[in-house]
Amino acid sequence: MTVETYLIYIVMPIICLSLIFIFLRFLKGPAVVDRVVALDLLITVGVGFIGLFSLIADNPIFLDVAVILALIAFLSTVAFSFYLEKRNKDD
Repeated sequence: MTVETYLIYIVMPIICLSLIFIFLRFLKGPAVVDRVVALDLLITVGVGFIGLFSLIADNPIFLDVAVILALIAFLSTVAFSFYLEKRNKDD
């Protein structure tokens, strides 16, 4: 078994299954905080999916997209935590 077949037949379905479970948590999340954490995890797993696809396609240009998406996810998480901190101080 080569690395490419291992990535396609074992790792890719695991990532897709985790995306489905995370998306369900995003839809069902009882609080806004749960949904934001699920969205952050969804983007993180998406970055892993893009990196995996970049390895399978043997095209490193997709890694630029993954890095940009990771930076956006990080900044959105920081912005949301800043919002929650300010909201708790106002109460």
